Amino acid sequence: MKQRNIGGTDFKASAVALGIMRMEALSADDAAKTLDSAFDAGINYIDSADIYGMGNSEKVFKQALAKASVKRDQLYIQSKGGIIFDPARSHGSFVFGQRYDFSKQHLIESVDGILERMGIDYLDAFLLHRPDPLMEPDEVAAAFDELQASGKVRHFGVSNFNPEQIEMLQAATSQRLLINQLQFSIMHSGMIDEGLHVNMTDDRSVMHDGGLLEYSRRKHMTVQTWSPFQYGFFNGTFINNDKFKELNDKLQELAEKYDVSKNAIATAWILRHPANMQVLLGTMTPAHIVDSAKGADVDLTKQEWYDVYFAAGNDLP
Repeated sequence: MKQRNIGGTDFKASAVALGIMRMEALSADDAAKTLDSAFDAGINYIDSADIYGMGNSEKVFKQALAKASVKRDQLYIQSKGGIIFDPARSHGSFVFGQRYDFSKQHLIESVDGILERMGIDYLDAFLLHRPDPLMEPDEVAAAFDELQASGKVRHFGVSNFNPEQIEMLQAATSQRLLINQLQFSIMHSGMIDEGLHVNMTDDRSVMHDGGLLEYSRRKHMTVQTWSPFQYGFFNGTFINNDKFKELNDKLQELAEKYDVSKNAIATAWILRHPANMQVLLGTMTPAHIVDSAKGADVDLTKQEWYDVYFAAGNDLP
């Protein structure tokens, strides 16, 4: 599988990663099969968060890793922290926040809990899960310094931050922020839309995120794309969805050309962008992981990339 230099550094990992948000629903044996299938498909990067399954996804991961053929030193493992979940609004894999907390104490306790639940000694990367309006950058920096000095975390990043939030935090931290995790897919392409509709007055010309995609390229931050096959915010997948017939027809045409699945073409479409993106898969089904991962080795032409974009209902100004 193609590799990505994470954050433009020599920290190199697979272009496709496996997110374990839904792992809490699996038995240890099935989760081990999922890990081995992902690794056999070329995936060596695991993404988690302390709130996934209210912590249970990481507990199942620990059990799975003990049973799987793949070993800890063959994987890059990252997790996220900073959200205090609300048990009353959370169910299974879907967890909702009560508040955000970027205090030094909470971030360190969060990492300690992650390491214990996952049964590992260190994280390759730790991300701040969502922006906290009460964030004190110096306090976050102190937490990062202690986590790095203790050997518990090797690299750092953020999730769902805009450029100014990143700049504010980066000014305080001694570690370069390598990663920003963002929702992005064929049907969630606002970061591209706003860049195409410059100097226009239509809805797509509105810059919601401050030129986040261009900022990420300029700063050599790796964009990790979550929900790569979803439309809306957890509304469902656009793959094989009758609401998106034109898009699915185009995906099927390209899938037949490259002898892969529609999911693989959707993966290839993201990876074709020059922003050094990494695709996060959320499925726990081994066959779907293998199918989707094949997209990392499909090189769409520029016209094919645009044709998929058009089929999703977009146009050029």
